[in-house]
Amino acid sequence: EAILSCKHKFSKGMSLRIEWKKIQSRGVSFVYYNGEFTGDLRGRAEMLNTGIRIRNVTRKDSGTYRCEISAKSEEGQRLGEATLTLTVLVAPTTPVCEVPSSAMTGTVVELSCKETEGSPPSEYQWYKNGVALLEKTGTSTARAANITYTMNKKSGTLLFNTVTKNDTGEYFCEASNGIGLSQKCSVKRMQVDDLNVSGIIAAVVVVALVMALCGLGVFYAQKKGYFTKESSSQKKTNYQSTSEK
Repeated sequence: EAILSCKHKFSKGMSLRIEWKKIQSRGVSFVYYNGEFTGDLRGRAEMLNTGIRIRNVTRKDSGTYRCEISAKSEEGQRLGEATLTLTVLVAPTTPVCEVPSSAMTGTVVELSCKETEGSPPSEYQWYKNGVALLEKTGTSTARAANITYTMNKKSGTLLFNTVTKNDTGEYFCEASNGIGLSQKCSVKRMQVDDLNVSGIIAAVVVVALVMALCGLGVFYAQKKGYFTKESSSQKKTNYQSTSEK
């Protein structure tokens, strides 16, 4: 549960009117109005004098609340208000990891890791073959490790600008925000291989031979007059038709 406290200094003899509102990006909405709760808090909140007790809080309850109290007296009406923020802490869920199963050496490869339920937002740590990867910093340890990647713990990305065969391995990511237990995605293997230059050359040669054979076929057909036979037959038909007329 969460308790939102709102205290006032109005005298007990005054007639009080109490309202609670929630301030959101799309506008202000009533939480407690005209003696009853509204919206998501209906049925799971109660008044504590002028404060609120919320049972079974959820992530949706996070936000900024405003308590407004107006008091009537012989001197007229007086108004007071207080604003407070409720942050509901949520443990991270299992992150979703995207790891390519294969890659070519020298290419740019990016691995991603993300979970959206944790509050505050999670930070991410990547592992290769069960060992935590180091961040690319100016420390001597990082320089000695000859790091070829950039790991962003805030966004969860692991970027290889020029991936190598040494980067082949089994990868997984861990999300944590200090609330509850950290969560890991399943292990995925990335295989990095050299570009098959000989295969590409062979394919180019085959395509070139096919194009050359097609060209020779067209030349041979043109030489034999296969492309002009139809037009000659058409001329003959037209001549006969003119004679008959």
